[in-house]
Amino acid sequence: MTMQSDTAALSNQKRLSGFRARIFSPTALQKLLAFASLILMLIFFSFASPAFMQIDNILGILQATAVNGVLAIASTFVIITGGIDLSVGTLMTFTAVICGVFLSYWHLPMWMGVLAAIGTGALCGSISGTLVAKMKIPPFIATLGMMLLLKGLSLVVSADKPIYFTDTENFYRISQDSLIGYLLPSVPVPNAVLILFLLAIVSSITLNRTALGRYTFALGSNEEAVRLSGVNVDRWKVAIYGLGGSICGIAGLLIASRLNSAQPALGQGYELEAIAAVVIGGTSLSGGSGTILGTIIGAFLMSVLTNGLRIMSVAQEWQIVVTGLIIILAVYADILRRKRG
Repeated sequence: MTMQSDTAALSNQKRLSGFRARIFSPTALQKLLAFASLILMLIFFSFASPAFMQIDNILGILQATAVNGVLAIASTFVIITGGIDLSVGTLMTFTAVICGVFLSYWHLPMWMGVLAAIGTGALCGSISGTLVAKMKIPPFIATLGMMLLLKGLSLVVSADKPIYFTDTENFYRISQDSLIGYLLPSVPVPNAVLILFLLAIVSSITLNRTALGRYTFALGSNEEAVRLSGVNVDRWKVAIYGLGGSICGIAGLLIASRLNSAQPALGQGYELEAIAAVVIGGTSLSGGSGTILGTIIGAFLMSVLTNGLRIMSVAQEWQIVVTGLIIILAVYADILRRKRG
């Protein structure tokens, strides 16, 4: 009886220790800090400007977060592997342009334009993954080259002019309509936000409950050990970059639907906000750890900060300065977190 009691006590102690390790891990603390910062920021801007909490402004924040949040989810998968993708912004633009070609130039059904955007994103992401995995080009250089390539292709394909979706009926509904608003008229949340949260749930399940997710974390933790265990590392890396590219295709659909046009000069700069959201949310730039929930919190924090500064009439150049400081602080926090780990 005493031995059984000791065994049970030891088991409970191990379970409690594991629970404490999860709660007080550097990633969990970073996520908690990001959430607390978001709440404090909401309170500050609410008192600083009465216009901040108006429904139109809140809906604007949600719309902006939808696009940045989707790009941040795409970046999360890549960064957890220990890589980086600087092409997510211009890839978003390129997929929007391809969708415009299918729908406005070729007048094909809308579902074909949607599939074309997501498929183009997956193809471009897979090419980036191949450059990194097969040709051994550093992720920073490979995706920097892809960023410039896609920026140029967007201008070439669109003939350097916007592609409007005025002839495509209901395309704007993808982002601007409100399915929730039909059920609850007092809560007109745009479809773009609903898509963001559905994508976040699916991505979180993929990251934590599938083989792709397990290999994503494994590659970031110790790629060589995974390779020595007999796993085809290159194939999984290409798959992860391809998945990130397909998610960028969804972001391209959201921003094209929101603007009701594909703007070929848009996109550059989005990658920095996406990476900042990922790091603020607790994902380590060295790879091996991260959560989708943390990324979503980081995306909302970035959107609230940008919107709040704009509402307070802070000059745009100073908004850029503040965003740059946030990125530097986020990276420094990641370095400190890794040292503690």
